[in-house]
Amino acid sequence: MTARPPLPVRFLSSALAAGALLTASACSDDDSGPRAADASASQDAERSAGPLAAKPSSPSASGSLTEAGARTALITEADIEDDWTKVSGAASWRDKLLVGKVDVADFLTAKAQAADCQRLLDGLYGDDLLGKPAGTSALEGFKQGDSRLLYQVASHDRAGLDASLNWLKSLPSTCDEFTATGSAGGRRTVQVTPASVPKEGDARQGLHVTVQGTAADAPATLTLDLAVVRVGNDAITVTAGGLDGGEDDSVEQAVQQGTPRLQDVRAGRTPSAEPSELD
Repeated sequence: MTARPPLPVRFLSSALAAGALLTASACSDDDSGPRAADASASQDAERSAGPLAAKPSSPSASGSLTEAGARTALITEADIEDDWTKVSGAASWRDKLLVGKVDVADFLTAKAQAADCQRLLDGLYGDDLLGKPAGTSALEGFKQGDSRLLYQVASHDRAGLDASLNWLKSLPSTCDEFTATGSAGGRRTVQVTPASVPKEGDARQGLHVTVQGTAADAPATLTLDLAVVRVGNDAITVTAGGLDGGEDDSVEQAVQQGTPRLQDVRAGRTPSAEPSELD
């Protein structure tokens, strides 16, 4: 992938969508407290802790994703290069830099555009950019230094999923740059640009989001790379990054390795235990 030129200011404010999601473990902003404290017990209970130790003996060939199938479709450390390691508690990952009220004055069409940008920030913070799944869902989290990668598989209503993909596609235009204010008055500058996604699945969309603000009383920039891939009525969402920069290569690998796994599960096949060879 082509390296992106550095942003004029290293730190975007109200963040995306959005799964992610990701945040450096040491990251807290002027509003703040530990991220884990912001995750509700009900949210944590609804999300899976990781893939099953054993694959289901008879995956459904009907195309309907079961709970066991969703977990089997998740990637592992072997599917992404570098030094990513699986971690527990991914369902409670939160980054305070993604919390803020979008400044309506930034937009020509005010409320409509501001609502889209607010939805992006809230979705990224709550890991539900595509909305609440219509069926089963599972997620896995990985950490590498101060960067995090969250991988989700979920069943959705087809019409709603297509609408969400179209919404994500519109964000680089409607939310290209805006500001948001945290509860303690901290200002964040957010920039949203399109990102390429490998040609996997039935439809796909990618975004690159940066949030510039303050973490631990010092200027900081949170960078997130996001990819969503639709396979039938199911979706893969990958969000990765942190205060050290984006992780577009890892997001690409996750998509390339994870999409065939989901396709195998939907077809009633058992995914290969070994990662595929990538070009």
